[in-house]
Amino acid sequence: MKNSKLGLNSRLIHAGEFENPLGSATVPIYQTSTFIFENADHGARCFSGEEDGYIYTRIGNPTIHALETLVADLEGGVSGIATSSGMAAVNTLYMALLSKGDHMVSSAAVYGPSRVVMEQHWSRFGVESTYVNTANIDEIKAAFRPNTKLLYVETPANPTMDITDLKACAELAHQHGALLVVDNTFCSPYLQRPLELGADAVFHSMTKFINGHADIVAGMIVARDKALGSKLRSMMVNLGCNMDPHQAYMVIRGVKTLGIRIERSQENAMNIARFLESHPRVAWVKYPGLESHPQHELAKQQMYGFGSMISFELKGGFEAGKVLMNNVGLAILAVSLGGVETLIQHPASMTHSKVSAEAKIKAGITDGLVRYSVGIEDAEDLIADLEQGLAKI
Repeated sequence: MKNSKLGLNSRLIHAGEFENPLGSATVPIYQTSTFIFENADHGARCFSGEEDGYIYTRIGNPTIHALETLVADLEGGVSGIATSSGMAAVNTLYMALLSKGDHMVSSAAVYGPSRVVMEQHWSRFGVESTYVNTANIDEIKAAFRPNTKLLYVETPANPTMDITDLKACAELAHQHGALLVVDNTFCSPYLQRPLELGADAVFHSMTKFINGHADIVAGMIVARDKALGSKLRSMMVNLGCNMDPHQAYMVIRGVKTLGIRIERSQENAMNIARFLESHPRVAWVKYPGLESHPQHELAKQQMYGFGSMISFELKGGFEAGKVLMNNVGLAILAVSLGGVETLIQHPASMTHSKVSAEAKIKAGITDGLVRYSVGIEDAEDLIADLEQGLAKI
């Protein structure tokens, strides 16, 4: 059957292409650095681009290609580019799409290192950036300049859980001759497909939901059209931030259960968010599935589910949050997210610690904000764990 006729869960299992001369039921690991040419003419044709063929794993590899094809299919794009990490994907995008004198508009509440590398390093090479609350389209409009080439958003935002209107962003970016790039890590293509809403490229830290087992670091970029995909792949190859074949094999294995993992974890998240919202020690909760979320209706329009990421703050601020994090027994105190296990962390002192204090305040990353990545454990056990931890405050 054609993949286009299959449902998303079927495509999670069966999408992707690989050479299969021995009839392997799973994608083999082509653990090789280089590939043998049939003859000198064949090698020349491969290098010139006249013929498809594998040359060197930094440039392409059958195992990696299978993963690239799979994720591109899920996102509705034409070209997948696998990278060694999520930050490798970020820097590939920056390097390919921005030049000296160019300007980028981005979400103020974005993954900390994505902002830090721009403000502290890309700025040294003449790239300018402005960070705004992209949940407010007027703030984005006000930030655009004649030299703005890229609108870079993360939605839901990390860690504030603000939702950005992707269709409106695409229209705005294209009116100004800019590209829209979306960090889709918090949702995965199971819950949100930005290319369908007009984005030019989407990327993931596949370390998180797509792999889902906290054992692999990986990234992926998917472009909407072939020309942009070729430009991004060429940059990835030149930067040398390619994925390893064993990484690709592990992510292919992980992605097969993406649907059932997300369905279970987001069901848990809704129950936990309601519990937290009703708890007397909790000041506020941000979860897109709650009607109290400011962009709840927008989330219903552009997402296929509300996900499993929750942000909340306790009435005692950071000290109360610290007591909670030190006293949970089932949730793991660790950074990252999107795995089968539930994680809890403090963004202001951990994932966003390198972001300036002023920038954190402007982005809504308060000192008391706690980020909670809900796993697939029994919801009753997770709630009991939170309840006993909150009782210690």
